[in-house]
Amino acid sequence: MRVLFVSSGNSKNGISPIVDNQKQSLIKKGIDIDTFVINGGGIKGYLKSIFKLRRFIRNNKYDIIHAHYSLSGIVTALSGHKNVIVSLMGSDVKENKKNSLMKLFSKHFWKGTIVKSERMKLHLGVSKVHIIPNGVDFSRFSDKNHTESLNKLGWDKSKKHILFPADPKRPEKDFNLAEKVFKNLEYNNCELHTIVNIPNQDMPYYYTAADLVLFTSKREGSPNVIKEAMACSCPIITTDVGDVRDTIKNTNYCYICSRNHYEIRSKVDYIISQKRVRTNGNDNIKHLNETVIADKIITIYNSLLQE
Repeated sequence: MRVLFVSSGNSKNGISPIVDNQKQSLIKKGIDIDTFVINGGGIKGYLKSIFKLRRFIRNNKYDIIHAHYSLSGIVTALSGHKNVIVSLMGSDVKENKKNSLMKLFSKHFWKGTIVKSERMKLHLGVSKVHIIPNGVDFSRFSDKNHTESLNKLGWDKSKKHILFPADPKRPEKDFNLAEKVFKNLEYNNCELHTIVNIPNQDMPYYYTAADLVLFTSKREGSPNVIKEAMACSCPIITTDVGDVRDTIKNTNYCYICSRNHYEIRSKVDYIISQKRVRTNGNDNIKHLNETVIADKIITIYNSLLQE
């Protein structure tokens, strides 16, 4: 089976590590995958890619085109291939006018639509979609040696460390709320760290060095940072977004809070004021092993080809 992944490549590290990790997990299962990267900012960049993608597909033979994110899915549908599957990743599914366009393409142009959570399915308003969260590579994400991780990152061993696992410039991540919590902590011997353009293979060191992950996002689909932090046994304090409620349920030292900074602050103070703690998160997300998720995607591919 030959599959073409279509995705934006505008970040510093190329395509999203989430997309690349999924690609690698499918390759391990024997799927032959190429990648078409959409470069250029804004709608114009995507529109220009339609003709480039059409030529690329014409010169190569693919059984399935698997696009990631809504705009990539629209570009792929307009390229003319009949077997198009689109993974909507979370940030592209919101309760606004854009959903009407995605609903149209999902019903009439895409042969298959994948969303990451039940909440995304409800927001999209299309019944015939597949709910498949992103997987986690457990060979990479595990609780490493704490001291070695601190040394690698150059973090102060005498302090507690709070990790905000996102670019603070992204408004939907709401770094302002995280910063407000941090500035009003009763326990002040700690540091707040952010993540910008960090290679995915280095992330386990951040989760292991951190005493907790603080996630204050306004909206998500199925945030991978939550799963990765759980795989590394890191405590988590998060707002109630995407599928995090289902993901972290029954996991010790993991808490879901409202957007009230007093409530979040009390949980942060509780964790960092005591001796370093770790969670049972690794055991609780074994069902999200990337090999399990890859099998589910391959089942969709096979079903589509049999139609």
